[in-house]
Amino acid sequence: MSQKLRILLTGFGPFPGAPHNPTQPLVARLAQLRRPALDDVELSRHIFPVTYAAVDRQLPDVLARVKPDAMLMFGLAARTPYLRIESRARNAATMLWPDAANTRSSKRGIAGHADAMNFGPHTARLLRAARLTGIDARPSRDAGAYLCNYLSWRAIENVRGGGPKLAAFIHIPLLARSGAVRRKGAPRITLEELVDAGEAMLMEMVALARKARNTPAS
Repeated sequence: MSQKLRILLTGFGPFPGAPHNPTQPLVARLAQLRRPALDDVELSRHIFPVTYAAVDRQLPDVLARVKPDAMLMFGLAARTPYLRIESRARNAATMLWPDAANTRSSKRGIAGHADAMNFGPHTARLLRAARLTGIDARPSRDAGAYLCNYLSWRAIENVRGGGPKLAAFIHIPLLARSGAVRRKGAPRITLEELVDAGEAMLMEMVALARKARNTPAS
């Protein structure tokens, strides 16, 4: 039997201004999916504390333990009412907002090279998969300058360094509360709608990772 395809799903814990991070229940639901198309897939999940030190310490550990073929990462964009499929990570870090350990970045950049690094053309496939579920999903070239962008940068570094074949980062909005009446301007996406879109993107990522594994290196 061939070795199972390994997909790592990640989210974030709470951080200043967001005591409940919806990426946690989303990642939990996706990791529990049971579908025939996932019979040869091993799903793993990891929730990062929202600190720079935790990303730097835990990302290498979880990659060494899981050895994923692909990473599908989620983060919260509380001011955006739709799904954002990030196409790149910027060499930028905010010095204004502290992380959950009250630590501020000591510099405005992450590394001493490149203004940005792209995830790759597969992000367009994930965008299409999400949209086919009916959710409002849009492409994004700006993952911000906080932990989501920081993790994205570190993940792309690992892809380029011989780690996972693929990585992608999805920003999700604050979710509508179950059973609540939607007020004007209130979040419109529910957890169930998000899980549907997440499943579609996961299935697309599985297909992409399977193809990447079976494509000989040039």
